[in-house]
Amino acid sequence: MINNIINICLMLLVIIIVMIIVKYNLDKKKRKSEEDSNTTQDRIYSIEAMIAFVKQRLDEITKVNLYDIGLSEEELKRRKAKKYELRKALKGCTYGDVNDKKYVKELIYDLLYKEYGVNESNISKAIPFDTPSLLTPQDKFDILLFMYKKDFGYEALTQLIKKYDLAVLKYIDGETKPSYVITADEIDNIYNEEKFDLVFSDKLNVVVQRIYQHYKGYSSIDEIRDMNIDGVSGGVSGLPESFLSQVAQTDSEYLGQISERKVPRACDSIWIFFQGKSIRLAFLSFGKESELKRVCQNIYKYNNPGQLSDTNGFKINEMKDGSRVVVVRPSMSETWAFFVRKFDVKRATLEQLITVPGKENAIDLLKFLVKGARIIALTGEQGCRKNNYVNGYD
Repeated sequence: MINNIINICLMLLVIIIVMIIVKYNLDKKKRKSEEDSNTTQDRIYSIEAMIAFVKQRLDEITKVNLYDIGLSEEELKRRKAKKYELRKALKGCTYGDVNDKKYVKELIYDLLYKEYGVNESNISKAIPFDTPSLLTPQDKFDILLFMYKKDFGYEALTQLIKKYDLAVLKYIDGETKPSYVITADEIDNIYNEEKFDLVFSDKLNVVVQRIYQHYKGYSSIDEIRDMNIDGVSGGVSGLPESFLSQVAQTDSEYLGQISERKVPRACDSIWIFFQGKSIRLAFLSFGKESELKRVCQNIYKYNNPGQLSDTNGFKINEMKDGSRVVVVRPSMSETWAFFVRKFDVKRATLEQLITVPGKENAIDLLKFLVKGARIIALTGEQGCRKNNYVNGYD
């Protein structure tokens, strides 16, 4: 009798252990399946995956043979006009045409929302809007600029700089002299202070801009170039890639500092000209030299000025909005670099250009010199607004 009871207890114990093991394995498989699903979803809704999708869809739209689809005559004309308009916009947006850029971005918005399935629950896979601690300084700046642009248009960057007094000399770690610079800490503080409440359309527009600037735009400076500022440049400071390869063979410790971004590289160099001041945007970067190279190869091509090559290492041209662009490349220069100077003729009045105390006397003198047809020489360093002064006389 006792032996039977013991046997039954042992059997029950074995059954319980087997059930626990089976349940554990099932739970483990379920967790693994969920993790794989999350990983797959993260990969699908990443910026890189969406860029690849947009490239593929726009390529299909522009290259489809409309005569093979069997459309009616009216529908064929409509589709041909739409196809031509898209091709024209894709070409024009690379020249700095803000209208073509707007058209392409609206199309990307529709593709992501209607075809790719981007929604409120998965959009944070691309940019972690719901977790501010995971946002990079560039993410925060993109959000800030977008929200300010909704209220101020192309004066957004100017309003942001003026509101938070960013265009002032300041000391940063490791430097003994003050400089004009906007740091990542300042962007973090501004973002925390603004406390934006983003709706889904705002988030998707920020993602669309990020996709556009890596696909057809000018990378990290794409929106900045459109703002009403004096100019923007990239690749004009920092260490070139050629120097890094030499250092790697001689000083591994210094190379380690460079990899930790304690020493800026040429592709980390982004400057703006703002009211006569050259301000470095220390929180922005092109990321890698190939991205800086791509921007340099595209930004000067309006009206086909010729090829930028090793034998012809610089190009001077204009963009569609009248901005002057200068591009240089190795071996003429140490690294790929560009300068964009914008001329805001509509606002180029002497009262707006000359802001120092006692400006009235200087303005009156200049007006009388011009009215008297006197010969005037305008000289000065880069960024001191010589061209804008000329326009201010009109």
